[in-house]
Amino acid sequence: MVMNATLSTDIGKKLREIRDAEGLTRQQFFELTGVPVVTQKFYETGRRDGVGSEVLIKITQHPRFEKYALWLVTGKTSEAAGQISPTLSPDGQDITLSHQKGQKVG
Repeated sequence: MVMNATLSTDIGKKLREIRDAEGLTRQQFFELTGVPVVTQKFYETGRRDGVGSEVLIKITQHPRFEKYALWLVTGKTSEAAGQISPTLSPDGQDITLSHQKGQKVG
């Protein structure tokens, strides 16, 4: 059970990282994905265990967020396949390291 709680908490933190990288409020994220604001808050703060598959599908199948699908679920990236983490997002806020700036990703 501890492993599941940790996984859930990690995904909650990742959801927050995605929102931050994309410069979105919880309300804006809801408008794009249909994931309710309160649900997002519970995931992001670790107050809710177990991120449901419906939620993951809503997020990872949205064109704006599909680039994070692999990272969200596994923690891995595959830049050649267009699968990145929020820190590598060319569309989000400029939070990349200086040596990554200007690189085309995905």
